[in-house]
Amino acid sequence: SSADSISDRIINRKTKNINERIIMRLVLNKVVSVALGIVLTSTSHAFTQPAFSRGTFLARQHDLSAPSSLSELAAKKKAGKALVSDIDFDAFDDDEPMSKKDLIKAQQAAEKAAKKQQAEAAEVAAPGKKDKNAKALKAIEEMERMERETADQDQNQDADEFGIPKAKMSKKEQKEALKKAEKMAKKQAAKDEKKAAKRAELEAEGDVEDVPDLVGANGDAVDAESEAPKKKRITLEERIRKERPPPRVRVMESAQPNFSSLRLENIGITFRDQEVLKDVTWGVQTGDRIGLVGCNGAGKTTQLRIMYGEMEPTTGDVVKSKKDLRVAMLRQEFIDELVPDRTLLEEFMSVFVVENKILADLREAETQLEQMTGADADEMQEVLDRMQKLQATAESKDVYALESKAKKTMNLMGFEDEEEDYLVAMFSGGWKMRIGLGKVLLQDPNILLLDEPTNHLDLESVEWLEDFLRQQNIPMICVSHDREFLDRVCNKIVDAEGGICTEYDGNYSRFLELKKSRMDAWNAAYNAQEKRINEDRKWISKFKLKQPTATKQRAAQVEKLIKSVDYVQKPPFIGKPFKFRFPDAPRLSPEVANIKGLSHSYGDGVNRLFEDSDLFLEKGDRIAVLGPNGSGKSTLLRLLTGKEEPDEGSAAIVGQNIIMKYFEQNQADALDLKKTVMDTVQGSSNGQSYNELRALLGQFLFKGDAVEKKVENLSGGEKARLSLCCMMLEPANLLILDEPTNHLDIPAKEMLEEALQHFDGCIVVVSHDRYFISRVATTIVAVEEKKLTKYQGDYKFYTDKSKYLKKKLEERAVKGVDRIGSAPVVDIEALMVDKKKKSFGGAKNANQVTRPNKGIKNAKRNGS
Repeated sequence: SSADSISDRIINRKTKNINERIIMRLVLNKVVSVALGIVLTSTSHAFTQPAFSRGTFLARQHDLSAPSSLSELAAKKKAGKALVSDIDFDAFDDDEPMSKKDLIKAQQAAEKAAKKQQAEAAEVAAPGKKDKNAKALKAIEEMERMERETADQDQNQDADEFGIPKAKMSKKEQKEALKKAEKMAKKQAAKDEKKAAKRAELEAEGDVEDVPDLVGANGDAVDAESEAPKKKRITLEERIRKERPPPRVRVMESAQPNFSSLRLENIGITFRDQEVLKDVTWGVQTGDRIGLVGCNGAGKTTQLRIMYGEMEPTTGDVVKSKKDLRVAMLRQEFIDELVPDRTLLEEFMSVFVVENKILADLREAETQLEQMTGADADEMQEVLDRMQKLQATAESKDVYALESKAKKTMNLMGFEDEEEDYLVAMFSGGWKMRIGLGKVLLQDPNILLLDEPTNHLDLESVEWLEDFLRQQNIPMICVSHDREFLDRVCNKIVDAEGGICTEYDGNYSRFLELKKSRMDAWNAAYNAQEKRINEDRKWISKFKLKQPTATKQRAAQVEKLIKSVDYVQKPPFIGKPFKFRFPDAPRLSPEVANIKGLSHSYGDGVNRLFEDSDLFLEKGDRIAVLGPNGSGKSTLLRLLTGKEEPDEGSAAIVGQNIIMKYFEQNQADALDLKKTVMDTVQGSSNGQSYNELRALLGQFLFKGDAVEKKVENLSGGEKARLSLCCMMLEPANLLILDEPTNHLDIPAKEMLEEALQHFDGCIVVVSHDRYFISRVATTIVAVEEKKLTKYQGDYKFYTDKSKYLKKKLEERAVKGVDRIGSAPVVDIEALMVDKKKKSFGGAKNANQVTRPNKGIKNAKRNGS
């Protein structure tokens, strides 16, 4: 009983586990009993027996108890219980630790006991031997398993996630823990609700291809990150179309009978992820002649197409003054719409599509009636009825007066009566423009849209067009890069820049003044605002610790200003102009080309262009060929390049090692239609990097996804720009250019001017852009009275020779725009020498000490 009470005290103090209690009770009962017996014996013989050490006592007790408990220990090991050797007896001993000799003896005894235990366990596990206590051990195992599960559950409830027992919390701590749990539950519920709402939104929009169930098999929520739905990427265009109302075409409620108006309201244009226009609002009405200006890619032609009705905006409204408003448009590529095999009159008559169909049906009915006999009266009556209906329709549309109307328009455009039977192919670019404009006017429009109408016109044709448009009472919108034309025609300017459009009253000169004032005020307001914001942020950073409340208030005020409508946005930044160089020109012979005794004509000698003309081209010439439309400038280039054979005389390239590049107005026809824009440019590149090619394409209006367009999907102007871009990448020493600036804006023209100025070769160019000629050409060849006259000087030298021309150019000059001056002189040979010097042997100051105090600061810093 004493042994049981001692064992219970030790067990209750050391452990609460049921299994450990059983093991320790079995062991300690025997140990304590032996210990009590030894104590009694040692007391009776205290004065007769010698004392022995603690280690010897334990070793003896171990030797005594081990043989008698082998079978019991083996059974317990098999049942997964702790052994005697696993119990730390030192925990029950508060005396001094054992000596080294005693420890060795105890270790040897423990190893001996372990070997015996293994042998006993092998005998118990051997097949064929019956264990008398097998059923009892099995029952004990089951009981201990159940107790272990119950104890584990109790322990897990009172332990943290690492198994460490939790300390008993006070009431205050329990309340805080409860609040924290409620807060976490609310947070998780809000998170789940947000995810569910997002999932429902995606399902409603149809942007989720496969939305998995967010609830697991056991009803638990599945982590959204691990089971995220597969989303289809939404473009900016799709998102805007879903967020904003669809575009509409509205009609004004009340408008005067002779009043015409066409207006854009909050128009937005987005192509996939590229936003071209943002809430554009402006319009044209009776009395307006508006010039729509801006760089290439600003959306000018896009706005014209929206007004014309062939393109739908992403958002916004188009407002008309009346439902049947007639809008006519002259496109950039109007020449591509002309049929070369038609006569001039047939081309003008092709405008009346419906009326021509009525006339064709009438002729067909008349032919059918002539071929009939009197046998079939019913069929004849049917044809007569149809002819009667067609005749009534023709009279209502006044189809028989169309030919006289077309001839009148031809005379208005400046054509002679005998030219009505000439083929369209016989006319030059300037006269083809008149054909296109005449066809537009035959539609009797209420609103007239003109997209780059001066591209192919000489000075005389431009002046004719200016006078003609000023005399018209039709409201019109002109897109043009010809600043002189805009200054003399328009009474209002709309500037497209950065996706927005701004209206200015007055001509182009007035527009330049107003825009400069507006930009100066914008920059001043923005700089003052940013200065104030930076000062506030510095103050916040300085007093963040000393005055936390005040700094928070100041920071909130700054953030509120930035998000408000009063915040002044950053003005558009005009960076440095892009510079590009032609590949180095191969060595050129002194003689380049020779024209001798040239005579040429079209139409069996009716249209005589040249008579016994001579011209010699030599190394270093930069020639501009000038002359009115139809004088034979483009024909001269085709004769020089071998595209045509002269009627009399010769025109040929005579130099050695001549590598010629010829850019003609229909150069785009030579492009591979199956390639993309980027593939076409890379095929013509000469070692330029991808970034350089992208930058060059950007100057020619191929930006973003436009470089992946197929050539077959490009417009005529885009193909011309792509051809010019490819030509600039290929090495040559003779450039022959026919109207290279027709489809370029001002920055692109300036880039081409600068590249041609640094080209080390011979140049022959035809252009009606007088400023471009003044920047590029150093020699002028004029077609005068069917002869080629060479002027050894630039365009300013040429204009000074003619008082009439000089006076006309001064009258047309635009205030605020650079005047025509002398051509810049670039010493290309000196540039090449400098380039070689810089590239030979590294830098110019290599291995030289250019800073006399170099290293002093570091020496001081190192303490030397």
